[in-house]
Amino acid sequence: MSDLTAEDGSGPDRQEQGARTQTNADADQAGVINKLATSDAVHISDGPSEAIHSILQPEDRSRIQASVTRSEQGADDASVGAPSLFSTGLNVDDSSDADSSIGDIDRPSSSVSATSSVFDFVEEHGRTFHRYKAGKYFLPNDIPERERLDLQHAIAMRLLGKLALAPVDNPPRVLDIGTGTGIWAIEFANENPASDVLGTDLSPIQPEYVPANCRFEVDDAEDVWVFNDKFDYIHSRFMIAAFSDWPKVFRSCYDNLNPGGWVEFQEYYVEFQCIDDTLSGTALERWNNLILEATGKLRRNGRAAAKFRSQLLAAGFVDVVERKFALPGNAWAKGEREKMLGLMQMTNILDGLQGMSLQLFTRVLGWNAEAVELFLVDVRKDLRNRDIHFYYVVYDVFGRKPTT
Repeated sequence: MSDLTAEDGSGPDRQEQGARTQTNADADQAGVINKLATSDAVHISDGPSEAIHSILQPEDRSRIQASVTRSEQGADDASVGAPSLFSTGLNVDDSSDADSSIGDIDRPSSSVSATSSVFDFVEEHGRTFHRYKAGKYFLPNDIPERERLDLQHAIAMRLLGKLALAPVDNPPRVLDIGTGTGIWAIEFANENPASDVLGTDLSPIQPEYVPANCRFEVDDAEDVWVFNDKFDYIHSRFMIAAFSDWPKVFRSCYDNLNPGGWVEFQEYYVEFQCIDDTLSGTALERWNNLILEATGKLRRNGRAAAKFRSQLLAAGFVDVVERKFALPGNAWAKGEREKMLGLMQMTNILDGLQGMSLQLFTRVLGWNAEAVELFLVDVRKDLRNRDIHFYYVVYDVFGRKPTT
């Protein structure tokens, strides 16, 4: 793979030049996919915003890449709105047999083993939701959703390359906020046997049998934190639908970290991006806009990830690093790695489409359930349409609490 030269960004950011390879994801990850091709992810920095469409023309894009922005202690942040636009490295695959080398996605089996009281959940539209602080989180917690969360873990591992990009190695005390099925916490505990890993979530849907250095608690990270001891590494992933006050969460992280401890957030920028105009006017675009509208009414900002870096700095963190990764929305992109990522992400959204939509559209936007289901028929068609060249931006932002 050829080296790439980063373009100069604007404002006070110091952009890192060139490419850096990442550790390859484990090809056997959770049994979710078959025979993943090995490849690297490289980092590039932001290019000029006004040049994005020319940068992203299908014929002259490179490999999928991620940006790195390092912030000095006390640095200001000039960009806290939309994600800085960057070369995604995605190429349109217009070959007729584009999917021939890609196998089927095997959905992971749920590993949950718990007593019946754990499943005393709220039921709505045939799906179950958490009872603790019912209604705070609008996605379900039933078996199909848990399997989707484990697939999402495999996507993140394939995209980012490893569990943590922050420079941590066997940190003594670890907190995983919004642990979901607990798959990240369990794997981190296995990889870091000297760490004591705690995962928290509104739903007690984690396995009963876990590593000796891993445990789970029901908790709300937006409440006052009452842990007895501080942590050395705090992690959170794909919680954009859960929190209405990210600065408050960041302050809680800061207050509950030991000096020198790290915090890391891996998050979607929910608004779809597209390398051309193929998303315009589609049911998929409308669905995405309606999701942003509905979550906004619940004070959940789907674009919040673009502000994480500046907000971590404001909370007092130093050595803050922001990386951006382009994730194809379906199998439209050229290259076995990119196509597999797109196929996995398409499966992820198709499996979660009903769960993501029903409560938001009925409770917040005033639709009836039948209208939602009819609308989702067209959305599913668009999700499978490889002529729509849309992608997600996934942020990874981490920072350190000063030692003094």
